[in-house]
Amino acid sequence: MKLSSTSMVFSWPRLAALLIKEFIQMRRDRITFAMMLGVPLMQLVLFGYAINNDPRGLPAALVALSNDHYTRAMVTALETTDYYRFGHVVESAAEAERLMASGAVSFVVTIPSDFARRVDRGDNPQILIEADATDPAVASGAISTLSTVASEALLREQGRQQVADEEARSRLEVIVHRRYNPELISQFNIVPGLLGVILQLTMVMMTSIALTRETERGTMENLLAMPASPLEIMLGKVLPYLVVGAVQVVVVLAASKLLFSVPFVGSLLLLLSAILVFVLALVLLGYTISTIARTQMQALQLTVFFFLPSILLSGFMFPYRGMPGWAQLLGELLPLTHFLRVIRAVMLKGAGLQSIAPEIVWLVGFVVFFAAIALARFRRTLD
Repeated sequence: MKLSSTSMVFSWPRLAALLIKEFIQMRRDRITFAMMLGVPLMQLVLFGYAINNDPRGLPAALVALSNDHYTRAMVTALETTDYYRFGHVVESAAEAERLMASGAVSFVVTIPSDFARRVDRGDNPQILIEADATDPAVASGAISTLSTVASEALLREQGRQQVADEEARSRLEVIVHRRYNPELISQFNIVPGLLGVILQLTMVMMTSIALTRETERGTMENLLAMPASPLEIMLGKVLPYLVVGAVQVVVVLAASKLLFSVPFVGSLLLLLSAILVFVLALVLLGYTISTIARTQMQALQLTVFFFLPSILLSGFMFPYRGMPGWAQLLGELLPLTHFLRVIRAVMLKGAGLQSIAPEIVWLVGFVVFFAAIALARFRRTLD
């Protein structure tokens, strides 16, 4: 059929009609319209306010075997820098080790019992700082300022101007132990975290799109006609992706060891158990998204909307402790945040179940929460 000559001429009324039609369709697709406004706004807020490559207020533990005025002066000076926040004062190195292994503190500062005596004698006083170097970006800035700040505080507390040789004799010696990643190799921090990122992207996206595709193609009616309960249908759609996730886990863990030489000092069984809970939470999240989205495009958009804050607020790309309090609170509501703590603690620190138990509880809570929402939103009949 040939077009008439009049239809080939540009027409402003026809263009206006088409534009009106597109705007009406855009208004009806509320999810897409919300993503167009929500994603740029979320990026602006997160990058503008939440992201910080120079973290301050890092949690630290103080093992003060000497409670003298020199010790108090140094601790006050360190807190004044805003890099350290001494929220834990412990009496033994074992308790400090437990806090660091669980991720409760990033630094442990140990001041020996003879510290004041050595200061008064000008006998090269020493303090020990142990840093959790699993994330090199967190440790580097705070460590670089410690020696200078502590030395200046000690000299100021002595209350006299010292000549060069006397100052050299009594200068504070700071011994730094970088724990778990002494060479500050960034791959040791990034590669384990990539497992969580890859699993989240693929599991949530594949699960949400798969079920939404059933609705788009009209095959959902066949599922609804089957003599199966909502739980059985959900498990039937979810369990195959657990197998896909298992394959990804094997590939990433093997690559981390063979290609990047990432150490693995913890329990493999404990790690695999945590991964299973994490993957189950992800596929249930994807199933929940599929009950909200009406098209595959909407499912993809909702997946991206959830994926973006997970990358930025979980501690994968930027130091978690460097974010403001409200951003850390949002990060706690993301499964990836807790999984990153688990995998880094088990692989790099050799942490046991007791150390990561709070994070496992969070992941189990996500499983229960997403399963409850998915079952509640499941419809036995199509609209």
